[in-house]
Amino acid sequence: MDLTKEHPASVREKLHGVVQLKRTIDKGKALGKGSIGEYHYNCPMDQAIFKFLGIDHEALLAVIKKSKSDQEIYDYVKPFVAKKAAPELEKWNAEWLANRPASGSESEKHFLTLRGEVAPDRTDVTSWPDLLDLDEKRQVPKRVPVAT
Repeated sequence: MDLTKEHPASVREKLHGVVQLKRTIDKGKALGKGSIGEYHYNCPMDQAIFKFLGIDHEALLAVIKKSKSDQEIYDYVKPFVAKKAAPELEKWNAEWLANRPASGSESEKHFLTLRGEVAPDRTDVTSWPDLLDLDEKRQVPKRVPVAT
């Protein structure tokens, strides 16, 4: 994986039924090969999936570096996912895909700056997964605000 020439998997892409996991592994693969570019392995988003699944990021990176195939990596993380009940995984996925910065936070300032650079006309984009997909040139459907 060369993240100086391509993007990691979308946050939405599932591995063993879990969003974010494949993207995190892609970044680890690129780090192991010295081709991570502007991406960061063990960023806050990666840290969240590590915490949720109980995976040590350094142990996973060691597996990634010595693996001969993606399947070896996927087999390593599978038991961590298997410890979670289906409702826990569904809840994680739903909440993660709706993940947005807290109002007034530094994260929100960064989010709004990036959105302004990537797609200033897409004020309907309010979640990190949508913004990352836009930044990586993936299609993001227009969202209609929900009346409250």
